[in-house]
Amino acid sequence: MAESEEEVDVLVQRVMKDISNAFKKNPNIDEIGLIPCPEARCNRSPIVLVENKLGVESWCVKFLLPYVHNKLLLYRQRKLWLDREVLIDVTCTLLLLNPDFTTAWNVRKELLQCGLLSPEKDLYLGKLALTKFPKSPDTWIHRRWVLQQVQRECCPQGSERKEHASGHRGDSTPHSERLQRLLHEEIKVCSDAAGRYPSNYNAWSHRIWVLQNLAKGNLKVLHDELSSMSHWVSMHVSDHSGFHYRQFLLKALVTELSQGQNHPELACGRESPQLPLRTPAGSHSPPQSNGDGLASSSEDLHEATVPHLFHDEMELCTDLIETYPGHETLWCHRRHVFFLWHHWKQQQRRESGSIFLRPGDSCNDPLVEANGESANGQPMDVDGVSDRVKHGGYTQDSKRRKRGPEPPCPRLTAEHNFIDQTLATCRSPEQRRFATAYRKWLDSVIVLCVIAANSAEDLGIRGVSRSHHTLQELGTPHLTLSFSDLLTDTDGPS
Repeated sequence: MAESEEEVDVLVQRVMKDISNAFKKNPNIDEIGLIPCPEARCNRSPIVLVENKLGVESWCVKFLLPYVHNKLLLYRQRKLWLDREVLIDVTCTLLLLNPDFTTAWNVRKELLQCGLLSPEKDLYLGKLALTKFPKSPDTWIHRRWVLQQVQRECCPQGSERKEHASGHRGDSTPHSERLQRLLHEEIKVCSDAAGRYPSNYNAWSHRIWVLQNLAKGNLKVLHDELSSMSHWVSMHVSDHSGFHYRQFLLKALVTELSQGQNHPELACGRESPQLPLRTPAGSHSPPQSNGDGLASSSEDLHEATVPHLFHDEMELCTDLIETYPGHETLWCHRRHVFFLWHHWKQQQRRESGSIFLRPGDSCNDPLVEANGESANGQPMDVDGVSDRVKHGGYTQDSKRRKRGPEPPCPRLTAEHNFIDQTLATCRSPEQRRFATAYRKWLDSVIVLCVIAANSAEDLGIRGVSRSHHTLQELGTPHLTLSFSDLLTDTDGPS
């Protein structure tokens, strides 16, 4: 056991050299960890390398960590000079033992800006640190900084960026391939960190940031992420952060699909300018049969309409709630999905010119429903019924009607039936409590939002009668409202 200062210096330098040699011997190390060992058993190195796992015996940490910490502080105070190799080894050793030491990351930022350190090596070090400390905030922050540097290198600014985009539109350039590799690597790192620490808010927030910056507007990436997350949330039904990420994906897809439907001329340009649209092995994207490449794939993705997304999500929520009763996360997710559906539907009605919002309406266009679609949602016969089709106008709506009926969309009546069925069959008191709270939320938030939307354009007695009619349609007699207060709060004539 080392006791004097000279012996400690010799010991620490030997350990640092062993760590460096371990990375040179096996550059594919994918995990680090501490080996419980109170004291040295024999005269051997405390660094253990087994396959792709690197272990450090715990007895040497009390000597190693203060040494590299003091070395770095002296260098930072300009009281000690360290060459490039030693500085990299010191920061690497320190961050593997304590990744929340911000000064060490700042030193590596300077090395990277000077070109003395590659971004890939820095990201690799952070990946290893996250295997031991998956929630380290400084590590995630540093990763975002490194990714921003890489993004600036791969995406020129100003006129250079326009020339770069016009010269390589649709092609797989080295820069785009590099960004694509980084995207998939970051998603894998986030997934591993989320699996090591439950409700890892830092990991899921970083994953959201990655999609917002490296895959902005890329429908293919968003759709693949939503599909792959279905299995993950089924295995982690109490992970609030994971479901929050799924809610982000759903909202992003709804936004992109809505913009593509409202502006068809931009549908082919919604893909990320930094990443080519590529179908990885094992993905569930629609096949491209007409050879149009990006435009064809974008059209297939847009055919997965917003009602389909909400229908599939509500089906997933129903299956999980019935399979795993008593988990509040599932009920909170269902609440968010239904509110997002209600908000999207209300926005679509405003944009289409329909003033009043009726919660019992079908998910299809109200004009189409009034012109011949049956109440049970069966597709209408399109031969000769639409004036636009008669005159040769082949619209997206007629195309959708020929494909078949839209899926059943979320409705308040269906939600109340689901709640009643859950309360009638469940035995878990927690499940009963969550179902009751969800029903109260529906009656106090969604119904009042519908009434406010209907009354916004039609104030006074007429608005009250319409709101009262809405309540009767909803079948919520247990909800009592003061319509006199509603009249008093409005600015219109009484």
